Amino acid sequence: MSEQKSERKTESESTLEGERLSRFLAHAGVASRRHAEELITAGRVQVNGQTITTQGVRIDPERDQISVDGKAIQAATQKVYLLVHKPAGYVSTAHDPQHRPTVLALVTPEIRRLRVYPVGRLDIDTSGLLLLTNDGDFALQLTHPRYSTEKHYEALVQGNPSPEALDALRQGVTIYEDDGSPYQTSSAQVRVLRQSAAGTSLVLTLHEGHKRQVRRMLRAIGHPVRQLTRIGVGNLTLKGLAAGQWRHLTDAEIRQLTKDHTTGS
Repeated sequence: MSEQKSERKTESESTLEGERLSRFLAHAGVASRRHAEELITAGRVQVNGQTITTQGVRIDPERDQISVDGKAIQAATQKVYLLVHKPAGYVSTAHDPQHRPTVLALVTPEIRRLRVYPVGRLDIDTSGLLLLTNDGDFALQLTHPRYSTEKHYEALVQGNPSPEALDALRQGVTIYEDDGSPYQTSSAQVRVLRQSAAGTSLVLTLHEGHKRQVRRMLRAIGHPVRQLTRIGVGNLTLKGLAAGQWRHLTDAEIRQLTKDHTTGS
């Protein structure tokens, strides 16, 4: 689609050479690959002034002019991988139309200029481990269902779950999506950490990440969540990070997170 000849090309012809547009947007830190595809479908992406709505279009990053909502996009030159200890009260998005504080407010302006965004999401009321990156492939590997990255949570729930209730979590329970449709969860690992008058603290490990899944699972067994923290992703933990703090991932941590995914993709 290089030069203005792109106006005379069909979008299907553009798939024969160059880099996929969604991949470019992800690598530029605009959004994850999946969200980049949604931006394209919504007609928010332009190539050389032409709005693109079809998936699979390829571009030449060195010659084509790419914009989203009219704002020019430059390819990211430096890949960034951060581990953030998100406090409750922050939303896991790069921009929030309701003007609530986002997790990007926790990092420096220099980091924000590299167009990092959250890998997956934590609810505004949930604290804990969240990754930020501008590497679309890395984000896809950690969020796509087929890669099954383990996520570890500590949940304080109301009451004292019975052994039968805990077994139900291990076998999978039925939760309901926003549209009311039922969904059978995969089995979860669960153990009791401690019990008190305030309720029961559980440690859970999940291999999937439906919206508010932990809260919905625990509500399904009759023990709603009072407090929820994600304490780990894969082999990563919050060790050494207070709420609101962040650090760069080491090269070894990045390799560990992606090695199984690249061999299985």
